[in-house]
Amino acid sequence: MIPKRIFFILLLSTVFQLQAQEKNDNYRLGISYGFGSEFNNTDYTFTNHFYKAQFYWKIKETKNFHYEILIEPEINFGKHQLLNLYFVKPETPNFEQKRIEYMRLKNIHEYVLNFGFIVRKPIGKICSCYVLGSIGPMITDTETERMSKGFSFADVFALGFTIDYNKFRFDVRPNVRHVSNAGLGSSNAGYNTRNIEFGISCRL
Repeated sequence: MIPKRIFFILLLSTVFQLQAQEKNDNYRLGISYGFGSEFNNTDYTFTNHFYKAQFYWKIKETKNFHYEILIEPEINFGKHQLLNLYFVKPETPNFEQKRIEYMRLKNIHEYVLNFGFIVRKPIGKICSCYVLGSIGPMITDTETERMSKGFSFADVFALGFTIDYNKFRFDVRPNVRHVSNAGLGSSNAGYNTRNIEFGISCRL
């Protein structure tokens, strides 16, 4: 009688562990690092590097695709300089002083909370590629000729490739990024950058 009870307990324990593993396959935590620069232009320079924490939630899986929600708190370190002084027009108050101020090299800190949606295509058992679109509120700490200090938004479109190894997933993500404040500030030209990002996440 005792061996049967032990067997039953072990069986239940195995079932619960498998259910927990199946459930946890839907969630991942990760980190990433990336860097980039503006698209070539004659008005300004902008280079940046950034760090993100990542939370992945797989909300649906079909035969060919996985659909995921991605939440990414981010801190972005940028360097910006105005090149074209005529970008600041004479109708701008104190435009001569503004031109001098804006043409200095500036350090910019951006604090972002990205909300993204991923469509992932598995390739074999360990690889996948995906498309990501995200948008999120952002606080920037420096005023420039292109964007006011304070509240704005960051939009990202990315293509990515991943490789799985045990519980870990290694990620390479080229992307394009646009930041602006949707007209909420006096300056709203924004920045456009091309970036590359490297990440690692772990199944929970």
